[in-house]
Amino acid sequence: MTVRVLDDRGALPQGDAKRRAVESMFDRLAPGYDRMNRVISLGLDRRWRRRTVGSLALTDRSLVLDLACGTGDLCRELDAAGHDAIGVDFSAGMLAAARASAPFVRGDAASLPFRSGTLDGVVCGFALRNFVDLPAVLHECARVMRLGGRLAALDAAIPTNPLLRAGNAVRFRAAVPLLGRVLTRDADAYRYLPKSTAYLPPAPTLVALLTEAGFRNPACATLTGGSVQILTGTRA
Repeated sequence: MTVRVLDDRGALPQGDAKRRAVESMFDRLAPGYDRMNRVISLGLDRRWRRRTVGSLALTDRSLVLDLACGTGDLCRELDAAGHDAIGVDFSAGMLAAARASAPFVRGDAASLPFRSGTLDGVVCGFALRNFVDLPAVLHECARVMRLGGRLAALDAAIPTNPLLRAGNAVRFRAAVPLLGRVLTRDADAYRYLPKSTAYLPPAPTLVALLTEAGFRNPACATLTGGSVQILTGTRA
């Protein structure tokens, strides 16, 4: 049964309703998800992922978790950079469509199936806004990471420049739902994805959440005119 992400008023779900709706949405988007990412980002998403992996600044053969790995895009980037990747996602559909040499595990980001202090790093691509309890997820990332380990999380952002912000709104809030309706016939999902940026706290709050979770030197860098951001921190 398809679970709608947005209600009749276009409101975003909260709590357990969000968990169920997001899982159902990604299960059904999985087969064409990578292709839509390329179309929506005009191919820039690959560059953003390479930049995310590079921002880890870890030595070769580091063990890195791709949190909410989807079909394994970041796992492939980690492999290309010389790291050992593990992918975790709660969407069975995404894991079934995953394409990477890394091992994949179905799991909850707020309760990761790893011992404390066993990972060198964690990456996450466009998933922070989909977690029900972001502070809990960040604390869990800190728990499974060794001291000095690195976190790098890529997600959408809203440009501060008025002109860039207006252009981003046209592309993201108007073009993306249209493309989703035409190319996937899943208008509900591609209405949700632009709206879901509202779940993300502003950059100063994200940085503060990292500090509270146990990371030092937290930072937030923006790319592509401020339309995407990379949040980084070092396990204290």
